[in-house]
Amino acid sequence: MSEISISCFNTVHARITTEPGIAKEIQEYFTFDVPNAKFSPAYKAKHWDGKIRLFSPFNGLLYIGLLDYLAEWTKERNYVLNLDSTLTDKPPTVTKQQVEEFLTSLQLNAHGKTIQAHEHQVDAIQAAINRERCLLLSPTASGKSLVIYTLLRWYQDMIPPDRKILVVVPTISLVTQMKSDFEDYAKNTDWNADENCHSIFGGQQKMDARQIVVSTWQSIYELPKSYFDQFEVVIGDEAHSFKAQSLTSIMTKLTKCPYRIALTGTLDGTKTNKLTIEGLFGPTLIVTTTKDLIDKDLLSTISIDCIVLNYSPEVCKTLKEASYPDELDFLVGNPARNAFITKLAVSTKGNTLVLFQFVEKHGKPLHDLILAAAQDRRVFFVHGETEAEYRESVRQLTETEENAIIVASYGTFAQGINIRSLKNIIFASPSKSRIRVLQSIGRQLRKSEKKDSACLYDISDDLRWKSHKNHTLKHFVERVKIYSEEGFPFKMIKLPLISSK
Repeated sequence: MSEISISCFNTVHARITTEPGIAKEIQEYFTFDVPNAKFSPAYKAKHWDGKIRLFSPFNGLLYIGLLDYLAEWTKERNYVLNLDSTLTDKPPTVTKQQVEEFLTSLQLNAHGKTIQAHEHQVDAIQAAINRERCLLLSPTASGKSLVIYTLLRWYQDMIPPDRKILVVVPTISLVTQMKSDFEDYAKNTDWNADENCHSIFGGQQKMDARQIVVSTWQSIYELPKSYFDQFEVVIGDEAHSFKAQSLTSIMTKLTKCPYRIALTGTLDGTKTNKLTIEGLFGPTLIVTTTKDLIDKDLLSTISIDCIVLNYSPEVCKTLKEASYPDELDFLVGNPARNAFITKLAVSTKGNTLVLFQFVEKHGKPLHDLILAAAQDRRVFFVHGETEAEYRESVRQLTETEENAIIVASYGTFAQGINIRSLKNIIFASPSKSRIRVLQSIGRQLRKSEKKDSACLYDISDDLRWKSHKNHTLKHFVERVKIYSEEGFPFKMIKLPLISSK
């Protein structure tokens, strides 16, 4: 009977030893088409076949996080699997009671009040500690920052004092917010976030004596392997959004880092990205779902108004051959459409987030229109060039406001930003990204004293001409499918955009 032997190469890879024919089979099993590869210059130039291969027969290396998939595959084929004892699952060593006692010792605080972790958070913390490697799939607004803080405190007590913990996030805003959250959680204790955490983004100093490093992946992925040898623990937040090459660059340099935990609210549905993240961190564990949290009254209820703007036949005929970029340019520059968004934004009650895609040709004009029409409401403008300190001040100010409007780019405020008092969101720009949609909705589901329900206004554009369906309308159909799958209530509202030209 054919045998496959697996040994530990380092904390990133396992080494597979088997006969050449089986090694080739394993390579084929871990080979996947990359979505949209045909648009890549390398693919067009025929330098790349559009596939990603997670196993190479030449060096026999496979990400340790994929061993469960390999074990399942070998079982189906009746191959004998010889697994090195260092790679076998360890029995759970930390009980739920121990985790609960540790959480009690942290004296958790949030917004001036003593808090307790929810059961799904306790379960996630226990699983992460016992598994040592995992991808925690937990929806936006489920309290991932508390899970991260607890894990940091746990590992600080466990690892040698000369070893460090790396927290990797996708945006500058998340670096500042995370540190702010840590300060808030520790307010009742003598643990100090500034004394324990070093933040890295932009051109800030990479080396520091503090044990915890919180960094954007963009700031460190090009650093040499020697920099990463200091880390014993890595935690990746919003892991779905890391660029694959950059994530791989960081994680494969962490060859002395046995504890690997990723957290994300959603995955994009592609097997390639999921297996890459799982390979570098560990198998997926579903912590909870948005619907469960709403049913348990831990999140706000949500209603979605799907507003379909109808255009004149003349406009639809003119745009029937338009490319996707040309259609977007028409929509974001349409005066009547922007006037409608402005009127909608200023008519809302409560804190409102208006999300756009393009800064110069859409965000700035929208901000100017809303600022002029908002009268006595405070209006903020945030985009990629906005300083981190200002972004954080806007977030914190909005917590005390009751009727502010934030005009923000998807990249800065759709992901990771925590605004508990956010009542309304307006999708001002079309989007087809499942992750972006769910992350954006998650922004407003957090409950606060000021609200227990939320509203989403999803603006779409019907530019159909005869049998031709326009690009962004197809994307809207995909968003509606997401709402149905997630159990979010929605209604359709069709409105004519009379003044469009």
